[in-house]
Formats: sequence, structure tokens, C-alpha cells
Amino acid sequence: MSVKLFTAEEIEELRKSPYVRKVSEKAITYTEELKECFWEEYKKGKSPSMIMRELGFDPRILGNDRIMSIKKQCMKNADRPGGLRDLRKGNSGRVLTRSLTPEEEIQRLKHKIKYLEQENKFLKKIEFIDKKADRKQNQVKNSKSFKK
Repeated sequence: MSVKLFTAEEIEELRKSPYVRKVSEKAITYTEELKECFWEEYKKGKSPSMIMRELGFDPRILGNDRIMSIKKQCMKNADRPGGLRDLRKGNSGRVLTRSLTPEEEIQRLKHKIKYLEQENKFLKKIEFIDKKADRKQNQVKNSKSFKK
């Protein structure tokens, strides 16, 4: 996160933008529309500062670090299945308080089975590698004792 803190006046100015979801003195959260517009313009060859200026932001208020951070996030997220959308909404990590439908329960159990199968496969590989290393170490010990 950037060291530059927003002043109360800067926060008020940033809140006026339709592309800002929320802003505090330390951080700013942009809308999905901003990210999509930014990415489309960036692919056309425009500089990040120019894009933000065209979208109504003062680059001096945001600072270069925040502008480059928008670029990095867009580059990182553009190719993922969810695209530029914020995926944190659906994956909060909170415990589900309602009971699951039978279909949801089946889905979860299938996922858990796949996960456990992968875990078992991984553990078997580790066990195999450990045994192989032990055999090699024993061979080295035996060959040293044989030479004496």
C-alpha cells in the first residue's frame, strides 16, 4: 500500500467519481467499470496516468504508486476466468449459517473427495521419494563399510 495518505478534501473529491466504490485515507476501491475501461484503454497503448486523467482522476492525488498498482492488478487479473471482477465477494471465507440444499451438499462432498484424492496422491509421492532417498543412503553406507 502507498505511504501517501489522502486528505479529507482529496477523499471528498475522490468520492464524487462514479468509478470509486469506497475510499478512506489509506485506500481506494474502484468499480469494475473503471477496471474494464482502464484495461481497454491500456491495451490501446495509452499510459496509465493519461487513462486515469481521462477517467476524471487527478494523478497527483492518486500518486504514481497507486496508478501503477491499478495497472498491475488489471494485467494480473485480465486473463483469469473471473476477469477483472472482484472475486472476494463470493469467497469471504465466512462460515455458512444456513443449511445446504441436497445439491449443494453433494457439490461440496464431491469437491472434498477430489481434494482428498489429490492429497493422498501427493502423500504417496512424498513417501516414495523418502523411501528412495533412504535406499540410496543405505547403499552409500553399505558401500563405505564394504570398502573398509
